[in-house]
Amino acid sequence: MLNGVTTMEETIKLSVEDNIAYITLCDPKGLNLENLEMVKLLSEKQDELAGNNQVRVAVLRSSVKNFSAGADLAFLKAVNSRFIKSNLNFLQRAFSRFQEIPIPVICAINGICYGGGLELALSCDIRIATEDAKFAMPEARFGFSADQTGTTRLPKLIGPGQGKRMILLCDEIDAAEAYRIGLVEYLVKPEELEGQTMKLAKRMANLPPSALRFGKIGVNVAAEGNTYTGLMFEQAQSIYCFGTEDKDEAVSAFIEKRKPVFKDQ
Repeated sequence: MLNGVTTMEETIKLSVEDNIAYITLCDPKGLNLENLEMVKLLSEKQDELAGNNQVRVAVLRSSVKNFSAGADLAFLKAVNSRFIKSNLNFLQRAFSRFQEIPIPVICAINGICYGGGLELALSCDIRIATEDAKFAMPEARFGFSADQTGTTRLPKLIGPGQGKRMILLCDEIDAAEAYRIGLVEYLVKPEELEGQTMKLAKRMANLPPSALRFGKIGVNVAAEGNTYTGLMFEQAQSIYCFGTEDKDEAVSAFIEKRKPVFKDQ
């Protein structure tokens, strides 16, 4: 912070503890509003994450009152078609990157999760939310439709009908409804969010890394392709995994009733 003004570099932090990475949205204003500079900084953190081969699980979270209220309206007002033509491909790539990174990414959601914030959550593998969280896709209210993967990912996760309900009506839904329709996988009390998220992350981090990577990619391939493509990928990943030391270690440790030690080999 310089002269009482928060710099962009202070609004997103990346830290690594053991083999778990934490990308933390931490704008002190409490809304984690999105603009081009914010997404560029997020992309830099994603590059750092992708380049760290020691990390086995990542967590996307907020350290302030809300996960993200979506686009900064001052930024949105200045956006025109020329800007979209020049930048939307980059924005969509940043909002898809967590699916391209071959480790599980958990999204911990508190408070408001609107618009671009929800699109960011959709790019993660597992979503855990507090009971007081609120969700909405309000872009139509401002004269456009969700364009950072929202109209693509949301209906794939919760179905076309519920997706259209949120996108066309700009409906705000509470956490219980989000859990009911499959928008989030876990629902916890606000004071339990950090602890439960860490439990999930540690459980995944203690599994064989190759199994996690191929499990994530395999589900993505099946979701995007046809049955034959999915089965062919299963064959390829199985041939690889059954030749790893970690597979032998996992089986031996289970039989011997001890904690396994995985080397990603």
